[in-house]
Amino acid sequence: MNFAQEKQGASRFTGLGVVILIHVLIVWALASGLARKVVEKVAGPLDVKVIEEQVKPPPPPEKVVPPPPDLKAPPPPFVPPPEFLVTAPAPPAPAIQSTQVAPPAAAVVAPQAPVAAAPAPAPRPAVITAAMVCTKMSKPEVPSVNFSGEAAFKVVATVKAGKVSGFTFTNLRAGVDRKVQRAFQSEIETALQAYVCPGDHVFEQEFVFRID
Repeated sequence: MNFAQEKQGASRFTGLGVVILIHVLIVWALASGLARKVVEKVAGPLDVKVIEEQVKPPPPPEKVVPPPPDLKAPPPPFVPPPEFLVTAPAPPAPAIQSTQVAPPAAAVVAPQAPVAAAPAPAPRPAVITAAMVCTKMSKPEVPSVNFSGEAAFKVVATVKAGKVSGFTFTNLRAGVDRKVQRAFQSEIETALQAYVCPGDHVFEQEFVFRID
């Protein structure tokens, strides 16, 4: 036999057994001690607090308000209509009496006297001139203006208490400027103030000027 091979085989088994034993011890240590420490570190201390439950106070009782009194008047009692209608008998018709009416007497018409026709009023002239109402008239002077030709003007004068109190002045010819018109109007007004016309009147008069 070879003793060298036997020794080598025995030492190999011994080493394998030692390795297996070391692994078993490591697994047991991990399973027992290390696992407990890991659980203690992970779990840690627990802090327990007691929280008191807050109880709400009961709500106040509701106030019961009595309903308002009913102020409406009660409905009128129901009266059923009568089942039968009673009609009163119609009154008897009055008796017709025939009466004779005497014919009216004929009216006597007396003949009327003929009424004399009133005389027709005298026709009033359409236009009253100064010669109709004035007893004294004067002729206006020709003003010294730079004008040649014919100028005509119409005057409507108002007479009160025999004197001319106002008048309106109208130009009857074209081509007369305002300055020349004012000169003629001044001369006409001076002549009208000398008119004597008894009473109150309104008359018309035309004045024609010819200047060569």
